[in-house]
Amino acid sequence: MKSYILLSVAGCALIFSSCSHKTDKTEETEAPVIDVAAVKVEDVQLVSTYPGYLTADKAVDAVARVNGQIVSMNYESGQMVNEGDILFTIESSKYRDLASQAKASLQTAISERDYARSHYEAVKKALASEAVSKMEVEQAESALEQAESSIMSARAALETANRNLSYCVVRAPISGQAAKNVYSVGAYVSGEGSPVTLTTVYKNDIMTANFAIEDARYLELLQRVGVTGQSESVDRTLTSSREDVVDSLDFNNVPLTFSEKLPHVYTGAVTYLSPALNRSTGTMDVQVKVKNPYNELRAGMYVDVHLPYGMAKNAILVRDASIGTNQLGKYLYVVNDSDRVVYTPITVGDLYQDTLRIVTSGLKEGDRYVTKAMLKVRDGEKVTPRAIE
Repeated sequence: MKSYILLSVAGCALIFSSCSHKTDKTEETEAPVIDVAAVKVEDVQLVSTYPGYLTADKAVDAVARVNGQIVSMNYESGQMVNEGDILFTIESSKYRDLASQAKASLQTAISERDYARSHYEAVKKALASEAVSKMEVEQAESALEQAESSIMSARAALETANRNLSYCVVRAPISGQAAKNVYSVGAYVSGEGSPVTLTTVYKNDIMTANFAIEDARYLELLQRVGVTGQSESVDRTLTSSREDVVDSLDFNNVPLTFSEKLPHVYTGAVTYLSPALNRSTGTMDVQVKVKNPYNELRAGMYVDVHLPYGMAKNAILVRDASIGTNQLGKYLYVVNDSDRVVYTPITVGDLYQDTLRIVTSGLKEGDRYVTKAMLKVRDGEKVTPRAIE
């Protein structure tokens, strides 16, 4: 009986040992492979993002200043034009006739002036021999003066007629990109009373981002840009295309982003601060100039201006997409030295370079965190970490 009992106990111990070893081996072999990344530690620039819109450096209307039918359009919509290029021509026969009449009136006035001058010289000589009265001399002098005035009026009328005739040819007021025509060939325009816009030419080589900041940011800008906010040489300080984000607090290289990613990255220089604060909104108007060498930017585009306001030394950075949110706040799954998942609450700060998030508490340098498949892991779970950049 005693031998049987001892044998049974030994058997149970053997079975228990075998099961325990099997469980440990199963846990080790079945640990899921999970992508993890090490937190980054960098000095980063802190920014506030403000919505704004773009305007062209210049936008000038090409207008009709005379009445008449449009007889030709000499550009394609969206075409780049040079200052002085002919964009439209307007029927000019009426204004050509008026110019001819004004020229003829001037010639008549000159002839009348010449006759009045000769007559005045003649009566002055006749007065010496008392062949005419002094009254006649004065009348002749007055007629000469009137003739001189008539010439001045005729010349002014001719200049006006020639100017109106020149308005029949509508030229590009500046060099730039011409918009679509407002009126087609054959349309009648009445520009004498008030100029009629035919198209607009945009100078897009430098664009302006317009936005407003809260008054709390004013002092930072004031110290770095100056009282007027005017840059002495915008052309010298602007940067048009960059593949990185500025690492130093620099108001000459302010990052700009758009609702859709563009082929190139743009930064600009703060060039204007409003001289007054808007009391109803508590904001101040600001402008950033940005070069447009690839002609990708257009007036009216919405833009986000990432205005720097400080630096974060040795900031902890993680992938923003790896951060989870629950009722308690933000969290990450950290993988400890034993390759076990640890639920870790964190406090977050600003977004950096669009994909990274600053973590202000909860992590330290050297920590590893789960980058994806967060729904497949749980607190305390044994995993096989796979390091990724």
